[in-house]
Amino acid sequence: MSPTLTEVADGVYAFVQPDGGWCLNNAGLVVGDEGRSVLVDTAATESRARRLREEVLLRTAAAPRTLVNTHFHGDHTFGNHLFPEAVVVAHERTRSDMAAAGLHLTSLWPDVCWGDIELALPEITYRDALTLHAGGVRVELLHLGPAAHTTNDTAVWLPGQRVLFTGDLVMSGVTPFCVMGSVSGSLAALDRMRRLDPLVVVPGHGPVGGPEVLDANEAYFHWLRDLARRGVTAGASPLELARATGPGPFAELLDAERLVPNLHRAYAEEHGAAPGERLDIPALFREMTEYHGALPTCRA
Repeated sequence: MSPTLTEVADGVYAFVQPDGGWCLNNAGLVVGDEGRSVLVDTAATESRARRLREEVLLRTAAAPRTLVNTHFHGDHTFGNHLFPEAVVVAHERTRSDMAAAGLHLTSLWPDVCWGDIELALPEITYRDALTLHAGGVRVELLHLGPAAHTTNDTAVWLPGQRVLFTGDLVMSGVTPFCVMGSVSGSLAALDRMRRLDPLVVVPGHGPVGGPEVLDANEAYFHWLRDLARRGVTAGASPLELARATGPGPFAELLDAERLVPNLHRAYAEEHGAAPGERLDIPALFREMTEYHGALPTCRA
């Protein structure tokens, strides 16, 4: 199925890329008066970002002048350079982490046709909150830290339309992923987003939903934390525990192999690690691949 921009509120669109698995992220578009617009995230590959641009230009009088990145991961940022008219805005750590990571994501799946991609770093950064105005539409950028999905997560909130773009703070039908952030921070971020009282939730991956998507993610993180506590008490390693329990009540979610790195993060917190404290991500990716029995599938 080809992704298209779907209107989820008046002048607000979600670009959903089925099925939402590895690197198949969502993006968004907010169109105000006189076609002035804000783009939320891009896409991982050149071809997918070009598709997004085509869809955007069908709905705006001109290309977006502002592009918000919800965090630094390449599936949400690699297409930035294909919107040269836009000023890229993000949390201050998004810029530094993008610069540090470079195009490393492409090396994890060398068989993916990434195309001609290049980094376009944020030109405007913020620390706690920032408000944009797109042709009369109020667009609030909220840093939900200190660490949840990553250390630099931005939720994009449209209070007038009650639409929330969560980035990868929230997944829909897809296993959440907190290895670069924290379990506790993810739960705190979900609580803060719920208090916004959104009507429409556009997750970072998977179908658009409502507040029930927040509830589903919260249930996963509570289960993950409880599972990790039992594992620590039993003296089992995260890999041993994952093999013994599997995804439990969340077996229907895509990318269940994320349980292994998620458990490593949960274990680290149980041992006193601060939210967002760096773990050996390449080693955890290898362990996740061992648990999965193969390299996780990326259909970007």
